[in-house]
Amino acid sequence: MPALHPLDWLIVVVYFAAVLGVAWWSTTRGDTRETSTGYFLAGRHAGWWVIGASLFAANIGSEHLVGLAGTGASSGVAVGHFEVAASWILLVLGWVFVPFYLRNGVFTMPEFLERRYSPAARWYLALISIAGYVLTKISVTIAAGGIVFETIMGIDFWTGALVVVVLTGLYTVLGGLRAVLYTDFMQIFVIFAGSLSVTLFGLHELGGWGEMRAIVGPSFMNMWKPAADPDFPWTGIVFGVPILGVWYWCTDQFIVQRVLSAKNLDHARGGTVFGGFLKILPLFLFVIPGVIAYALSEKGRLTLDAPDQALPALVLHLLPVGFRGLVVAGLLAALTSSLASVFNSCSTLITMDVYRKVRPNAPEKTLVRVGQGATVILVGLGLAWIPLMKLISGQLYQYLQSVQAYIAPPITAVFVLGIAWRRVNATGALAALGTGFVLGTSRLVLELNRGWLAEGWLLDVVSLNFLHFAVVLFAICCAVLVGVSLLTAPPLPEQVDGLTFGGSAVAGTEPRSAHHALTVWLSVALLATVGAIWLSFRG
Repeated sequence: MPALHPLDWLIVVVYFAAVLGVAWWSTTRGDTRETSTGYFLAGRHAGWWVIGASLFAANIGSEHLVGLAGTGASSGVAVGHFEVAASWILLVLGWVFVPFYLRNGVFTMPEFLERRYSPAARWYLALISIAGYVLTKISVTIAAGGIVFETIMGIDFWTGALVVVVLTGLYTVLGGLRAVLYTDFMQIFVIFAGSLSVTLFGLHELGGWGEMRAIVGPSFMNMWKPAADPDFPWTGIVFGVPILGVWYWCTDQFIVQRVLSAKNLDHARGGTVFGGFLKILPLFLFVIPGVIAYALSEKGRLTLDAPDQALPALVLHLLPVGFRGLVVAGLLAALTSSLASVFNSCSTLITMDVYRKVRPNAPEKTLVRVGQGATVILVGLGLAWIPLMKLISGQLYQYLQSVQAYIAPPITAVFVLGIAWRRVNATGALAALGTGFVLGTSRLVLELNRGWLAEGWLLDVVSLNFLHFAVVLFAICCAVLVGVSLLTAPPLPEQVDGLTFGGSAVAGTEPRSAHHALTVWLSVALLATVGAIWLSFRG
């Protein structure tokens, strides 16, 4: 990247000032520093527009932008499946899971598991989530921030990492979820503006959409790959992506905390619908620029040494002064929104699922202070982990991240069957979670030692596409959950009433509001849009 023009720097400075301004404004509102509800759930007063924007912003990181463009440049639009699928899975969150969460007034997903199953299930999900956030989400996002500063802005890696951490840590510690929600709402516009400029300038340079399709060929523009495809088999997309998607979008504290902050069910559900429409855009704003970069390289008008250079190359060669600063601001917006979200969610788990279990009578202000202290500790742990990342090979660290995909199937199983069928119990849930953890960890260990494996069934297990493996693991966990539950005593009434479709006070029995019909029609429109995209991108 060339040195940024003073106008680009001005845009970046204005961006930072706007983030701090919005964060300060939101921090001074409500009971943010007085009660745990105010600090961790924004007082449960969030509107649908803020929730939907935050669902999107929390999910999108700068490595997300660069990675999607890189994958688009190497293999086409098939990676967009993960973004488009999130749209309809967010409807599952809004229409299936949210009524149970809100009616029971839970703070965290582990708390819901405790009510439905047992304290042991709560401890499992809380500890594995906290460990996953620290070892993957926090450290990777901080490192990505340092890389953005170093490669694009010419600032030392550690200086850049510290700037990102201090900025996000400051307003997250002071403002809690309310500050995260409102800064997220502002930052989606920055992310969209930067990404849209890359897409439009790229298509203009190339000669339009039709020219791009003609250059890259039908296979690049086909989202549906053969079942034998090593990366995106259609069977894995149809059966595996929903399993991972339900875990991430419907049961992960990192995401679900946003809907728990809603004013009421209408705003929570409306937020998921709005977030679903937003999740359609990454296909066009993040993946398509990668395809454009590949097409330009095929025409000899762009040098692309590696796929992950797609976005930087487009910015370098296509964007005029001012727009480069806009893209940098978009990358920083993606960074800070994701990092602030994981700080807040992880501190919520530490406070509500660990500290409050040990000190159940702790005053509200103490819970807030513990949450703030936990955030400070998380900042330190994230920074401390970065040097260790350099001692681990990139391949190994990629596998450490992929283990999240291997722990998803058992968690999805206990949540889905837990609300669908009242007969499954705590014993079955723990057996399924334990089985899934052992099998998923075993797959990880085998992958790390792939080079030592001889021909045979173990190598076949390792070679199985991770989406196909997720389907197999989900089926095994469901079988264990059902089998063990049927062999042991049924759950107590308080473990099913209001917590399952088979219990009393079933979700969906709430009185319909005046906005219910509109939400239904918008949900149908979102599903129709997803279907249209699937049909359009068939090569």
